[in-house]
Amino acid sequence: MRIAVGVTGASGAIYGYTLIKALTELGIEVHAVYTEMGRKVLEYECSVTLQDIERYAVIYDNADLFAPLASGSFKTGGMVVVPCSMHTLGALATASGRDLLTRAADVTLKEQRKLVVVPRETPMTAIHVKNMLTLAQAGAVIMPASPPFYPKPDTLDQLVDGLIRQILSALQLVPS
Repeated sequence: MRIAVGVTGASGAIYGYTLIKALTELGIEVHAVYTEMGRKVLEYECSVTLQDIERYAVIYDNADLFAPLASGSFKTGGMVVVPCSMHTLGALATASGRDLLTRAADVTLKEQRKLVVVPRETPMTAIHVKNMLTLAQAGAVIMPASPPFYPKPDTLDQLVDGLIRQILSALQLVPS
């Protein structure tokens, strides 16, 4: 099985990085695309480069609309956009397909595969909420980056892992 992961420039790059590692640990082939700001935020927040990510995933240039992720014939078990900026959320809601990340997400929906979108922004405007509603009505799972506190986490890693487990559950890769 393969899963696509899109990472945007919203704060919370650790979510995308941790998800990619977790998928790899489950034996899942990961195909990832980072926006330019996604790459910059990854380096800033996590001190990690795309070269580090290449140990876990096949990385595609976001401008490459000839990449396999741009086609419905490239079978995946779904896609996660994590973190998802409001800029990208708006592009996803309008099916713009202007770059590889948004095209791959659009393909995921049109092929009726699981699309999980993890917005990372607060506060949100009515426009943001409408965009989330539009995506949900199209079949996407909207999962705001709201890590669970009921397990009483002691560390940031435990908080991140809680959200990653919820994402994996939404993809039906681990039990709920």
